[in-house]
Amino acid sequence: MRIALVGPAFPYKGGGARHTTELARRLAAAGHEVVLESWKAQYPGFLYPGQQTIDVPEGDLFPGTHRRLSWRRPDGWYRTGRRLRSYDLVVFAVLSSVQVPAYLGILRGMGRAARQRAVALCHNVLPHEPKPYDRPLMRALLGRVGAVLTHTPEQAALAGSLTDAPVAVAELPMHLPAASQEGAGRVGGSGLLFFGIVRPYKGLDVLLRALPEGVRLTVAGEFWAGLEEARELIGALGLSERVDLRPGYLPAEEIPGILRAADALVLPYRAATASQNVMMAFEHGVPVVATRVGGFAAQIRDGVDGVLAEPDDAASLRAAIEKLLADPDGFRARVVRPDPEPVWTAYLAALTGPRAR
Repeated sequence: MRIALVGPAFPYKGGGARHTTELARRLAAAGHEVVLESWKAQYPGFLYPGQQTIDVPEGDLFPGTHRRLSWRRPDGWYRTGRRLRSYDLVVFAVLSSVQVPAYLGILRGMGRAARQRAVALCHNVLPHEPKPYDRPLMRALLGRVGAVLTHTPEQAALAGSLTDAPVAVAELPMHLPAASQEGAGRVGGSGLLFFGIVRPYKGLDVLLRALPEGVRLTVAGEFWAGLEEARELIGALGLSERVDLRPGYLPAEEIPGILRAADALVLPYRAATASQNVMMAFEHGVPVVATRVGGFAAQIRDGVDGVLAEPDDAASLRAAIEKLLADPDGFRARVVRPDPEPVWTAYLAALTGPRAR
């Protein structure tokens, strides 16, 4: 099958770019002819307040990658669509509604018949912190593709409310840094870890209020907003000696070390869809405290390899943290390293099966 992926790749950073690249690599390894249409300028800066690109690739690059798309050149969107008319399957990696105008331009260039061979692969159907334009933009996109793939049943239901196209669900497979054998093994001892892009829905403020007495916390990640507010809250709660703030993008090569040093990863999210963070923690032998949102409850064996808490509830989160830290070695010993291969096999089948064509 001739397959085109449309989405971010290096020099864009983070999970979206890594997922698109790994998906291209695995589709090619399965025998498909694959091209990856990526961006040389994906967003205007004011729409993405964080660091957009990096200088060093986070993993091997996919050789069939073209960086021809630019938000500044809508004429290029249509030309890309014309190039993709002959492909058997065109997959749009949807991470934000900001991508939708470009994707609509590509779909227009593909023509009505070819659009039926297009799949919207939705990491998020709607943002966690939506704007008024998100829903109409996503309705327009999902109404013009032949099928939709999401990562959780909840996201599938949301997509189904926006389109009559068939919607499928496939678990998001691992595509972030794996543990090396020589780097495996227990380290721990540094306390709790919160990492990744810091946004209000991820509940850092709840975690700060829930932090048990004497427990240390490392916060490593890029603040889109609220860094000064976080510092003020840390000071007001008297946590300055116990909270290590490391604002800024955390390169992929640093993730294994910071994970293995932690006693537990904490995900105090107010809302979630699919996340790599639980599986990535388990890959490095680290138990997880998380809230009962998104897919966390399905990934974590409550009381075995992690503890679940209620969202937006500092008392519930504190109790969960205290339960895990009462026996950190026991929780760590019960963590099972995940096997990504069956998940990837099912994912590729969901994407390339008869429904997608």
